[in-house]
Amino acid sequence: MTALIGSALPNLSVVNHWQTHPALTGEHVRLEPLTAEHAKGLFEAGQDPAIWTWLSLRQPADLPEAERMVEAMLADRTRQAWAQLDAKTGRVAGTTSYYQLNETHRILSIGYTWLGADWHRTALNTEAKLLLLTHAFDTLGAQRVSWETDIRNLRSQRAIERLGALREGVLRAHRIRPDGSARDTVVYSMVENEWPPARKRLRERLTAFPPA
Repeated sequence: MTALIGSALPNLSVVNHWQTHPALTGEHVRLEPLTAEHAKGLFEAGQDPAIWTWLSLRQPADLPEAERMVEAMLADRTRQAWAQLDAKTGRVAGTTSYYQLNETHRILSIGYTWLGADWHRTALNTEAKLLLLTHAFDTLGAQRVSWETDIRNLRSQRAIERLGALREGVLRAHRIRPDGSARDTVVYSMVENEWPPARKRLRERLTAFPPA
């Protein structure tokens, strides 16, 4: 038998980050890989019906329904879902995800994002986007990150544009809303050479918030 020597030995220290789903921690928010244990916190955080206006899901009516919602999210193997936790209190504040991940082409999308009313206009969303984009571009080496939002959701469109993402166009009749109507989807993207100035803007925005 011929022994493996030198460069023929497998490098067991190499980590394929595209196959990992780590926790991402900042000063204001901690993104934990979603588990069934987060269902109760998500149910409590999502009590304001306005949160669900533009989401692809209906608001859970009770805890068992929230648990089924989380089960469905975890069953989606095309998605990496995180619970967003308030880093100061430990409370579950919402959720966010990577989806449409393609390691070969180094692309992914960010979406399925919402925060409870208690965390609107706080640093959590800004820092969560900074953590997700830093992981995408600096750790995964992504060449493109994209966002998709309902054409009627002007607030979401403005928020994505503030990140420095470019509006690419509209996918007509792209999805079915929970009420059964056809949704046109606005697509945005950021490519790797646009990330450094976007990172700078996000960091500057975070300084406007009080320390956690």
